[in-house]
Amino acid sequence: MQQLQAAFTDMIQQHEKLVYKVCHLYAADAEDARDLFQEIVLQAWSGYARYRGDAAISTWLYRVALNTAITHKRKKGKHNALPLPDIGLLQMADEPNHADVEAYKLMHQMIAALPPLDKALVLLYLEERPHTEIGDILGISTSNVGTKLNRIKDRMRKQAQPFAQQ
Repeated sequence: MQQLQAAFTDMIQQHEKLVYKVCHLYAADAEDARDLFQEIVLQAWSGYARYRGDAAISTWLYRVALNTAITHKRKKGKHNALPLPDIGLLQMADEPNHADVEAYKLMHQMIAALPPLDKALVLLYLEERPHTEIGDILGISTSNVGTKLNRIKDRMRKQAQPFAQQ
């Protein structure tokens, strides 16, 4: 039992950033993100002994995190204000200009408004995960990953067009 607990603790520590990214994308505020993190860890622990190794441990943990986050968000209801997580949308300089900050905020708002599956897809894409891994995590085919990403990008481009002309 101690070996199992130690392995689980190591796994959580190793993939902590991944779980926090999911938390901050689906939580309403910092406190909600901490609660969600705890929920994800509990869900992961309850299923850890049944992990078969069919997929990478990070893939399995991401699926647990994503499913828990979606359930958590449904229970809490939709929140309008979301924090700006550090999800690699913009490599800001020491002193970012106003346009960069506004572009980052707009991108975050558009991602936050996406349906849960699309939001997860974009998050994984921004983490530069391979299409095959994204498909495994989300339970969709690799070709569907590419198709969905292209459609999401097109939709977001169209939504951002009016702001680009200002």
